[in-house]
Amino acid sequence: MKCLIVYCSSHGTTEKAVKFLSEILKGEVQTVDLKREKVKVDLRSFDTIIIGGSIHAGNIQRKIKQFITHNFDPLLEKEVGLFLCCMLDGETAIEQFNHAFPQELRKNSAAMGLFGGEFLLSEMNFIEKQIVKKVRGATVDQLNLDYEAIKEFASKLNNIQTLVH
Repeated sequence: MKCLIVYCSSHGTTEKAVKFLSEILKGEVQTVDLKREKVKVDLRSFDTIIIGGSIHAGNIQRKIKQFITHNFDPLLEKEVGLFLCCMLDGETAIEQFNHAFPQELRKNSAAMGLFGGEFLLSEMNFIEKQIVKKVRGATVDQLNLDYEAIKEFASKLNNIQTLVH
């Protein structure tokens, strides 16, 4: 399996999830952080495309949305995995996930995951800290990355690749 993970990481949580995920996926894995890297990737050379980001002020990063928009048709022809890092859970997290990724892409996805999240106040600017403090009451770093959810997500993709090959 040749896999591409495209993501955006604002404060490092999504990057941490991607590093863990890339270690447990079978086959060759390439990662691209759209926030930091300006690379043009040929999606045709990958079997699987994983797209993930995090929620800030209720939305996934703009660069993730742009990537999906620019590559929508080729993505529908691939095995796709979608994930979201967010601090909320239950129905609210599902609503955020559904808002982050288009319905047609979700419908065609081989794996979807909610990976939990982190409030890394130590990495945030003043305004971000004030928002998190006001909205969520957080005054110190909160670590809630769900490694079991990441393992389950990887397992779904690994099993599909085993069936295909």
